[in-house]
Amino acid sequence: MADAIDLPKDFEQLKALYLAQTAELAAAKAGLLSKTLEAEKLKIQIARLKRMSFGASSERVRRELEQLELKLEDIEAAAAQAVAAIEPAAAEEPAQPAQEEAAKEAPAKKQRRKLPEALPRREIVHEPARACLVCGGSMRKVGEDVTEILEYIPGRFEVIRHIRPACSCRECEAMAQMPMPSLPIPRAQAGAGLLAHVLIAKFCDHLPLYRQAEIYARDGVDLDRATLASWVGKAAWLVEPLAERIGRHVMTGSVIHADDTPVPVLAPGNGKTKEGRFWIYLRDERPHAGIAPPAVLYRYTPDRKGERCREHLAAFHGHLHADGYPGFAKLYEEKDGKPAPVTEVACWAHVRRKFFDEHKSHGSPIAGEALAKIGELFDIERGIAGKPPGQRQAARMAKAKPKLDVLAAWMDAQLQLLPGKSDLAGAIRYARSRWEALTCYCADGRLEISNNAAENAVRPISLGRKNWLFAGSDAGGERAAIFYTLIRSAKMNGLEPEAYLRDVLTRIGEHPINAIDELLPWNIGRPAALRAAA
Repeated sequence: MADAIDLPKDFEQLKALYLAQTAELAAAKAGLLSKTLEAEKLKIQIARLKRMSFGASSERVRRELEQLELKLEDIEAAAAQAVAAIEPAAAEEPAQPAQEEAAKEAPAKKQRRKLPEALPRREIVHEPARACLVCGGSMRKVGEDVTEILEYIPGRFEVIRHIRPACSCRECEAMAQMPMPSLPIPRAQAGAGLLAHVLIAKFCDHLPLYRQAEIYARDGVDLDRATLASWVGKAAWLVEPLAERIGRHVMTGSVIHADDTPVPVLAPGNGKTKEGRFWIYLRDERPHAGIAPPAVLYRYTPDRKGERCREHLAAFHGHLHADGYPGFAKLYEEKDGKPAPVTEVACWAHVRRKFFDEHKSHGSPIAGEALAKIGELFDIERGIAGKPPGQRQAARMAKAKPKLDVLAAWMDAQLQLLPGKSDLAGAIRYARSRWEALTCYCADGRLEISNNAAENAVRPISLGRKNWLFAGSDAGGERAAIFYTLIRSAKMNGLEPEAYLRDVLTRIGEHPINAIDELLPWNIGRPAALRAAA
């Protein structure tokens, strides 16, 4: 909803804004209903398959069950994310008489889940003031409210009992009671530590929610997949502004690394998978002694069209470390006589890999010599890692530039001796066709010889594919990108990711949106004076 200060003064404009937001809210509720119906349909399919999970075709059934479980997990998380977005808007709608009457007739709310008695309990008492705030008289206890929250302390579960004595003044009978401390997800029984643990298990350790539910059941804690999915969806809604802020930080850098990787995604309707895409954009100035905090932004798209990466990089101006994907090409073009906003920096590790594959397959002495010459370039880089840009540039111009000139002449000579259609000739042509982008790093100490930084950021997704095999939906991919951004950026800044998420989720519910920078991985533990100086 718009802030009051932004509301138009004209009645017709105000009416148009109200109607537009009412329509948007109705559409969101319709989408939520659709997701709910789809979830119920999937539950029926899962129940049917579980009855069939024995016999000759049990392996096929098991695989189908895994697919449906993941899809249901994503649908339930998406529904919870939509609810989290709808609830603030719905709360601002004026109640209509019919709605008020319906509210009176509504059935009682579902009872909160009773937490296992065997779990250890820790009490936190929130005492009100000892003197009456109205008349100054002494207070007496007349009752108390107890709220139990399931929390996860690394290695074990624990129940936090929030006890809030209700007191009345002996003089004027005024009542006083401390409010319930803010929870990451209102009305949920999950503490910030438990939410962080579930999220790390899913997005860092690659454990689907239905498997987590089975693990928690062994500890006597009944947390079904639907509950966990609801928490994931609402947590994604909470932290999305923080992930977007990390993305803006990445894109304001003058040098970034980019890469992408495929991910199988369940296609709607037919039970088969399609190929989605995770894109990685990384900013890390530590190799050239830069002071900007390192960070990485993940984006998910349902395909690999060039317009996707160009949209992600629309605000970026500077040097881009990337592979030869044609989708980036338009970024390197001049427009209307103006210089291109992005300068391509190619990767020597990609070049080296082509010669390595040829040498490994056929033992080619030419490929071996190419590897030796490229290796000398990487040896120079090891000696200047972490040095200021000026020192790196001087060392490269003195040591690497002559070697690159020799390597170019050698490649041209070998190309004359090799069959034109051979893989080795192709490897040489690949390098020579990109020579300007491959050698520009020598003249700028902020640049790197390779794009290995981005490739390293791809590895968590590659490892995850081996566990969860596919994403349950496009929306699930987008949620995963949010949490990958937070988790990997926390790691790059030396933070333990579960501890970081626990801290963020503890604070973000009541944290002002205009102070979101305080929760960034490189700011969260720093005093305000140091944050301002950075």
